[in-house]
Amino acid sequence: MPSSVLLTLGTRGSPLALAQANETRRRLSEAHGWDIDRIALKVIRTSGDAIQDRPLAEAGGKGLFTKEIDLALLAGEIDAAIHSAKDLPTLMPQGVAIAGFLPREDPRDALISALSDTIEGLPEGASLGAASLRRQAQALRLRPDLKLELLRGNVETRLKKAESGAVGATLLAMAGLKRLGLVHRARAALDLDAFLPAPGQGAIALTARAADARALQGLAAIAHAETYAELTAERAFLAELEGSCRTPIAGLARLENGRLGLKGQVLRTDGSERFDIEAEGAPADAARLGREAGRELAGRLPAGVMAKG
Repeated sequence: MPSSVLLTLGTRGSPLALAQANETRRRLSEAHGWDIDRIALKVIRTSGDAIQDRPLAEAGGKGLFTKEIDLALLAGEIDAAIHSAKDLPTLMPQGVAIAGFLPREDPRDALISALSDTIEGLPEGASLGAASLRRQAQALRLRPDLKLELLRGNVETRLKKAESGAVGATLLAMAGLKRLGLVHRARAALDLDAFLPAPGQGAIALTARAADARALQGLAAIAHAETYAELTAERAFLAELEGSCRTPIAGLARLENGRLGLKGQVLRTDGSERFDIEAEGAPADAARLGREAGRELAGRLPAGVMAKG
């Protein structure tokens, strides 16, 4: 390790997390002309990594993939942190700031299966391995006969389960497959209308201590303004709905031709109903756009749709 480390980045230790952290290192090196070996990585095991036997909603939901990394950041053990944006809680811990997002990858979900290249083509009563309530509900909306199985673990683990037939199918983020060089193992990218992604899906989030001007300035050089506007709208939408891991919520904002369009969705957990909203506005109004869309959608949800806790 070089004697003069310029920045220490905290990350989870999964292959995907490390790929995201190394992409961040490369961008920092190119933007600042730094020797990449002077940008250090510190792997931190999180509660979300340790819990594999039950849905994360039962263990506390949002923040389980970020809590220990936030603590290391606040303790000064690392200078910045790299997260999958969809893992960030809507309310950031005091003293931790979002420094920006890298350019977003493909936000779609991918179907992994040895049995079919469509959800509709899966055999009657096939099993779907998933941990995401959103993916479960969206799949059940198309195929109420599917049998749900909890499937946790890293990308390779879930790929092997579906490809071996241990489960009939699973759904993974296209962005993760692309970052790992595994996109050839996807049977199909799923249509955004039927499988609107989780807010933040496909984006890499950069965080630092709110008072650390040096780290914030260093990260600002690689932050992507368009992705920031999109994620700001999506996160505001999610926050307004008080979204937890116990309610299937989807949201995707797209900045095109200078206008920010947002699609949001809430589903019943069994997929029997879905509730949609669309909004459009200026990128500068991203937070307001998301809040107002979330508030409007929440106002027309039937009782019992939003799970408590």
